[in-house]
Amino acid sequence: MTVETDIVAALTSLVGGRVYPDVGPVGAVLPYITYQQIGGASVNFLERGVPDKKNGRFQVNVWSTTRLQAASINLLIETALVTSTAFQADAIGAPLATRDEETKFYGAAQDFSIWSVR
Repeated sequence: MTVETDIVAALTSLVGGRVYPDVGPVGAVLPYITYQQIGGASVNFLERGVPDKKNGRFQVNVWSTTRLQAASINLLIETALVTSTAFQADAIGAPLATRDEETKFYGAAQDFSIWSVR
C-alpha cells in the first residue's frame, strides 16, 4: 500500500468516501476532502543506502457549504491523521480557512508531515 492509500483509508469515513487526490471532481457532493503532496523531507545516507521510511508534506483540504461544517470536519481530519497507526502524522501549523468565490464553497486547509514506509 502507498501512503496515499493509507491517507484515504484514514479519512474516508469522515465524508462518506468522498476523498480525492488534488481536486474534487466536477459535481462532487459536499462535503468532500482533497489531499496532495506538497513536498517533504529527504532522507539520505552517506553509504548511499535506500531508507525504509519516507516523509511527505501533505496539504489536506475540506470543502463544504458552510464555514462551521468545514471547520468541524477539519478537526476530525486532524484527529484521524494524527491518531492513525498506518503512519506517523504531525500537524504543521493551524488550519487555514478559505472560500472559493467561483463555487461559493467554504474550505479549511491544513498541512501535515507524514512519515510512512517507503
